[in-house]
Amino acid sequence: MATAEPTGRHGPLTGVRVVELAGIGPGPFAAMLLADLGADVVRVDRPDGAGLGIDPAHDLTNRNKRSVVVDLKSPDGPARVLGLAARADVLVEGYRPGVAERLGVGPEACHARNLRLVYARMTGWGQDGPLAPRAGHDIAYIAVTGTLGMIGEPDTPPAVPANLLGDYAGGSLYLVVGVLAALHHARATGTGQVVDAAIVDGTAHLSAMIHGMLAAGAWQDRRGANLLDGGCPYYGTYETADGRYMAVGALEQRFYDEFAGLLGLDEPAGARTDHTRWGELREAVAARFKSRTRQEWTEVFEGSDACVAPVLSLREAPHHPHLAARGTFTEHAGVTQPAPAPRFSATPTAVRTAPARPGDGAAAVARDWDLPALLENRNEGDNETVEAGS
Repeated sequence: MATAEPTGRHGPLTGVRVVELAGIGPGPFAAMLLADLGADVVRVDRPDGAGLGIDPAHDLTNRNKRSVVVDLKSPDGPARVLGLAARADVLVEGYRPGVAERLGVGPEACHARNLRLVYARMTGWGQDGPLAPRAGHDIAYIAVTGTLGMIGEPDTPPAVPANLLGDYAGGSLYLVVGVLAALHHARATGTGQVVDAAIVDGTAHLSAMIHGMLAAGAWQDRRGANLLDGGCPYYGTYETADGRYMAVGALEQRFYDEFAGLLGLDEPAGARTDHTRWGELREAVAARFKSRTRQEWTEVFEGSDACVAPVLSLREAPHHPHLAARGTFTEHAGVTQPAPAPRFSATPTAVRTAPARPGDGAAAVARDWDLPALLENRNEGDNETVEAGS
């Protein structure tokens, strides 16, 4: 496992300034990705330090950032944020629609100070529509897009994919794509714009291929009945003798043939292409996997094109030989964590700093961004809860 180097490698977004209005979930992750790519991300934390409810030293979404503390409900709070926005390229916020405007730091106020600013808004429901003002979390957002209903065994409740599908795939990553596209436009035209990234939009967009298959009659609108949703016996997971699991993705005929040979499968004749006999084939595959441990099967399929891999836990994953060789995980300040991705040949990235605690780096930000007012005494009041939820 690689050990991160703290200095000298900043990534392709070096020189880009980002203001992040503190929240939870997809907004902080998107800002972390921008920071991993080299952007100078300043997180505007609240006096109450609202966050994940864990030790800030382990909130990895705040790595590679600096923090200032601003009470947006104090008389001079909005002016402090607007001062940052005036010097930034990007501002990221995840409040419910209208909250930033009420606090005096909405797009109109920010663009009055900086016409080139990319104002990136991260919500679950989006900036408009009947549910826009409602609270929510990942599971509700993906539920209405049809994607949650695709996951899991048939005739059982849909399986919950942590918050990876909605918050981070449909939310954070689409926000970053929007930011980079709008940043390109701003540099070409001198004019910024608002990016409305909604988890419902991004998650629905992720299912484009499936909708095409559905329209073509190649996908059934129910889970556990299709090629890629666990319905296919040679694309799924199987328990091993030690209660662990192997993942199989032997879709193409040549890969399936290698898989069946190494598994020692006594395949029911014609079952591979006969959907009505998939249950019979699955039972045969399951019986073979139950005959050996996960490690034994890993060794059997090692070096093959059978498209089979062990299902590892989060703690096991960093030690997988391939991931270790690539440095997919890294260690910084004693914490094992995913390394920045993707990779760049000319502008490599790294975990440069540990997660920023609230106010950590304020003096340096005031100096580097030429904003001495950030360090002046200020009144601190109670903050309302304004996140859209994640």
